[in-house]
Amino acid sequence: MFQKFSYTQPKMGSPFRIVFFADDEQKAHELADSCFELVDKYNMIFSDYDDNSELSKLCAHAGNGWQPVSPPMMDLLLKASKAWEQSKKTYDITAGPLTKCWRQARKDKKLPNDTLIREKWLLTGFDKMQIDTTKQAINLTLKGMELDFGGIAKGYIAREVLQLLTQSGIRQALVDAGGDMVMSDAPPGKNGWIVGITIPEHTALLMPKKLSLRHAAVTTSGDAYQYIVHNGKKYSHIIDPRTGYAITEQKNVTVVATDASQADWLATACSILPVPEARALATSLEASFLITELKEGKIITHIAGRFPDFWHHS
Repeated sequence: MFQKFSYTQPKMGSPFRIVFFADDEQKAHELADSCFELVDKYNMIFSDYDDNSELSKLCAHAGNGWQPVSPPMMDLLLKASKAWEQSKKTYDITAGPLTKCWRQARKDKKLPNDTLIREKWLLTGFDKMQIDTTKQAINLTLKGMELDFGGIAKGYIAREVLQLLTQSGIRQALVDAGGDMVMSDAPPGKNGWIVGITIPEHTALLMPKKLSLRHAAVTTSGDAYQYIVHNGKKYSHIIDPRTGYAITEQKNVTVVATDASQADWLATACSILPVPEARALATSLEASFLITELKEGKIITHIAGRFPDFWHHS
C-alpha cells in the first residue's frame, strides 16, 4: 500500500520540500535523508553565501588565471552559457557584483548610486569568462568578477533530487526548492500535482485558478519578497544585467517547462524582456508562461504556449 511522505528542511535560504509516494516507511525516511544530503553537496558547489563553496573559491581566484572545476559546476556553467545566448543576455551568471550591490541596497534600504552601479557593471559580462571543457577549467579574466547562480541553481538541484528519487524506484514525486518545483508522475488517483500561483505584490494571496502538473517543472518569479522602494518606485531583486539596474515593473512570471533549470532562468529572463520577446523566447524553447502585471490596481495577464492546458479543473 502506497503512502504519502512529506519532508521539509531549511536549505539555501528557504524551505526545501520533498513529497513522494512509497510503500516502505523506513526506506522512505532513508531516501529523504539521501535527498537532503545531495542538496547539501550541491549547495557546497553553487552557494555564494558560503566562503568554503566551490563557487566562492572560484570567485576569490578571479583575475588569476585558469581554475579547475567539478563536473556539476561545468554542467551548470554550460547550461548558463546557453541561457545567456538564448535570453538575449538578460540572464547572466556573471552579474554577481551587481547582485551583491543591490542585495546590500535592500538591506540598507538605500538605492546604490550610479557610479557604484557602473563600477560593478564593468565587472560583468559572460564574454569576460572563458570556459575550457577539455581541461574542465574556467578563467574569470577580471579581478573582482563574481558568479551568481540565482535563477538557475535551485532548479538544477531540484531536478537532481527528483532524478535520485526516480532512480530509487519512486514514480510519483514533487520536489520544491523554495518555489522552484519539479514533479514526476501524478499522485495516485489524480491527474496532476496541484500548484498555486501568487498574485503580484502579495506573498500569501493566490490566484483563484491553480495548475495541475505532472512530468514538468514550474517556477514563479516576482518581487513580492525582495525589493526596495525609492521615491515611490519599487525596485525588484531582479537585475537587468544589460544595464546594471533593478527592474521596476510590477509583475509575476510563472513558467512551465520540461527542465527545472530552464524554467528557473526563463522566469528571470521573461521578467526582464518585453512581453512579445518573452513570448517568442518561451515558444522557441517549447515552454509556457503566465505573466501577471499590476497596472493602476488592475491585474493584466499575458499567456504563452500551452499554459491554459495546465489549469486544474475540479
